Amino acid sequence: MNTPHAAPRAPSLDEVRAARTRIAGLAQHTPLVSFDHRVEAPELFLKLENLQPIGAFKIRGAANAMAVAIPETLAHGVYTASAGNMAQGVAFCARARGIACAVMVPEHAPRAKTDAIERFGGSVIRVPFEQWWQTMLDHGAAGMTGQFIHPFADSAVMAGNGTIALELFEALASDVDAILVPYGGGGLACGIAAAARALRPDVKIYAVEVDTAAPLTASFAAGHPTVVTRTRTFIDGMGSDRVVDEMWPLARDLLSGTVVVTVAQIADAVRQLAIRTRTIAEGAGASSLAAALTLRTPNARGANVVALQNARRVVGIVSGGNIDHDVLSTILRGETPA
Repeated sequence: MNTPHAAPRAPSLDEVRAARTRIAGLAQHTPLVSFDHRVEAPELFLKLENLQPIGAFKIRGAANAMAVAIPETLAHGVYTASAGNMAQGVAFCARARGIACAVMVPEHAPRAKTDAIERFGGSVIRVPFEQWWQTMLDHGAAGMTGQFIHPFADSAVMAGNGTIALELFEALASDVDAILVPYGGGGLACGIAAAARALRPDVKIYAVEVDTAAPLTASFAAGHPTVVTRTRTFIDGMGSDRVVDEMWPLARDLLSGTVVVTVAQIADAVRQLAIRTRTIAEGAGASSLAAALTLRTPNARGANVVALQNARRVVGIVSGGNIDHDVLSTILRGETPA
């Protein structure tokens, strides 16, 4: 198990720029596209992280974390605690480096996800959910060897994620009013926010949550990390029942607030992305589009939504595209998966 860790801090702009150099060749410079070329506000652009080699943004943070790791520790391999996209990112980057990779997954992790991890060369270790969750809180687990790569609460991981902001501002010449980012553990939202606000302090970064599990929204309302009731849905890339304590100060200070959408709105966004832009997104990945489309609804509610309706240009981060085929088929039939 790794030694006691320091609380993660927001990466500096220099660290994000350095990360961009380190991860070149592993992570791709993804397209930034107009959703519908609509001229009236808000004009909407999408950053397509679903087109990364692993189908998700997580390759950025995984690659940077390994690049700055102590070589002697890295020589013994890497491991992470994830049942989804971070697991694939760590496995992909480990294979590229020729080192071993183990992935701790909760015992209920679906076979489709563990198969994807193994395709990239990762060894899957199933553990009880409580042990899996504790590994993330402890930043490591007894009996494991090598470098632990945290899926979100790590400054190097966030610096890698922050490279997304560099790319989108270069494409739009910093002419962005707001950025909508799916919120899971917070590493993506906080990484992008750290870089974006360093480049343009007045830009607004909003975390997107689903109403069946919106702990960050509750935490902003309460002023401290709050546990909420979580209902499981097909949206498995986001939606915990709590904000991790060590991520709360970063989220509180870096993010402008949250936008909460429904499961049905996310399903509709997945469908619109597939039909109108030929882009496949998972539920979490499409949540930013779901949030953006609420801005065009005249009777939309919520203080942040109303504020965003005055934005001229908004960017939504399509964080990933690893969706179950049966779930996608259900959505394309016009239905909302259970």
